[in-house]
Amino acid sequence: MSTAPAKPFNERIEPYIAIIGPMVMILAILLFMGVVEPARYFRLTNLNLILLDAALYMPMAMAMTFVITQRGIDLSIGSIAALSAILMAFLIKQYGFSVYIAVPIAVMLGALMGLINGLIITRLNVPDLIGTLAMDLVYRGFALVIAKGLVLARFPDFLTEIGRGQIPGFVPVPVLIGIATMIAGYVLLRRTYFGRYTIAIGSNPEAADLTGIGVKRHKVYAYVLCGACAAIGGILLTGKLNAIQATSAPYFNLHVIAAVVVGGTSLFGGRASMLGSFAGVLLLSMMINALVTLRIEFFWQSVASGVVIVSSVALYTWMQKKDRDGAGGLLAGLQTPDGQKMLRFSALLIGLLIGLLAIGGIFAGDVNPSG
Repeated sequence: MSTAPAKPFNERIEPYIAIIGPMVMILAILLFMGVVEPARYFRLTNLNLILLDAALYMPMAMAMTFVITQRGIDLSIGSIAALSAILMAFLIKQYGFSVYIAVPIAVMLGALMGLINGLIITRLNVPDLIGTLAMDLVYRGFALVIAKGLVLARFPDFLTEIGRGQIPGFVPVPVLIGIATMIAGYVLLRRTYFGRYTIAIGSNPEAADLTGIGVKRHKVYAYVLCGACAAIGGILLTGKLNAIQATSAPYFNLHVIAAVVVGGTSLFGGRASMLGSFAGVLLLSMMINALVTLRIEFFWQSVASGVVIVSSVALYTWMQKKDRDGAGGLLAGLQTPDGQKMLRFSALLIGLLIGLLAIGGIFAGDVNPSG
């Protein structure tokens, strides 16, 4: 009985690069904060805040993974989240709907907005970027018109339990919801035709169409899922804050897209990692929390997020080009001139980020919090 020769280490590890990349960055943040601010960063209450923040984006990251894998993009999820939550709030506060009815209606409204996005892209042949950007303005405009500047607050206990409740002796409720959606997304991606068709469409839409896959119909399904998950994000945000207004969730789209791309899902389609998306969400939440812990201004937090995104996209774009050029594995590709340039550039960007964290750590000790 013959046995196949063992694959080289670099070939065995290559399929897991998507999850290894963000996990290495997570480990780097843990090590850095363990040196600079261990007492504040590793408090149980702070770790709970990190999980609550990450859980808010998990449903949307799950759905966005499918959209990006099939060479799409959805820039309207922040506005869908806000509009769905506003409509839910009005049903509860103004029209006396039960929260048990208003919440499912909000999810269905989010799915409807996703359906509209999908039809605009597939039926009117509007590019994903332009179509969802335009609808982002439309949905945000509707939210502003409906809310009229009001801040809707003080919702029933069920909604606040969804957004910030905790099972005694266990993890917070929103974390359970977020992890459940990521598990569902993993099953959809790896165990169902929906996931297989998504990867096939992203790899080669023309070939997928020739094999009998309804490419346009499948794209609409992905946008419907994205709209429904955006509504779930809006519901979680409302429960977390116990309030909602029309200008809420302004940067949801960039945060979610960043998490998915950092996790290894290719913007060029055909490559997806649900575990990577989960790690990407966790990484961004940990990084932002670290910057807050170091008392670095909000604007520098945006700079740090951009550095991580650029580094990750550069790495995965280079990896995909290496796959096309047949460089002979990851380690061999890193030894090429292009690989060396990519490593130096990524090291420079990450060095800038570490320098920013170091500056924050130096000045953190000089600030005496009041109270």
